[in-house]
Amino acid sequence: MKDFRDRVAAITGAASGIGRALALDLARRGCHLALSDVDEGGLAETARRAAPAGVEVTTASVDVAERAAVDAWATQVAADHGRVNLIVNNAGVALGATVQGTSDEDLAWLMGINFWGVVHGTTAFLPHLAAAGEGHVVNISSVFGLMGIPSQSAYNAAKFAVRGYTEALRVELDIERRGVSATSVHPGGIKTNIARNARLGGGLDELGQDPAEARRDLERLFITSPEKAARTIVRAVQLDKRRALVGPDALAIDLLAKLPLGLTQRLLAAGARQSR
Repeated sequence: MKDFRDRVAAITGAASGIGRALALDLARRGCHLALSDVDEGGLAETARRAAPAGVEVTTASVDVAERAAVDAWATQVAADHGRVNLIVNNAGVALGATVQGTSDEDLAWLMGINFWGVVHGTTAFLPHLAAAGEGHVVNISSVFGLMGIPSQSAYNAAKFAVRGYTEALRVELDIERRGVSATSVHPGGIKTNIARNARLGGGLDELGQDPAEARRDLERLFITSPEKAARTIVRAVQLDKRRALVGPDALAIDLLAKLPLGLTQRLLAAGARQSR
């Protein structure tokens, strides 16, 4: 997909952050939009901002953790727009807790959105992308899909899973040659509300982290704008990249992840102990 004009893109988590920025970027390129989120107010604002581009925009309140809801949305998008060329599985949430401090309920909540939401979006839209004869799956992983970070075991688990799932999908699509491709996206710190809205579980004090300070410290690491992230993702689709790194911190973490595992883990542990 070199050109997005008169194509149709479906985006989850489109009420804010990367999802909104992607919607507006694609609208300016002449791409019609099918947007979903559970935040109906934010979703309406994204649609309002996209309207001046003169493209067709539809919205739906969809919980991506519910397979039936995503399947129904995909069918509706194809009916409303006539086809679908791009699915961006972007919806995501965050959780800070140690392994022992993570409750089953919080883990299921995060995995339902961050991993199963990607699975549901991918499988629901793949037949429509294939039917269009030209399509692309964009699954948002994270730099935490490249390296394990203390207090982020649940988030790591989901984002590593998204990475592996998407890489396997890409090879299958290469084999099948149905005109559909896939990209795993690994953003670094993006200036969104994900840290502010994150759930905090137990055990952070054992790592020397104060919950309120942990949120602030994390947000200070957010150095890339959603708009720049959107441009990077769109370019990755145009270049048919298998993996896209978003932000200079993502490039740095990707390099760190290539070092011997024992070295990087000892550095992380030493840094955490010094902070305590």
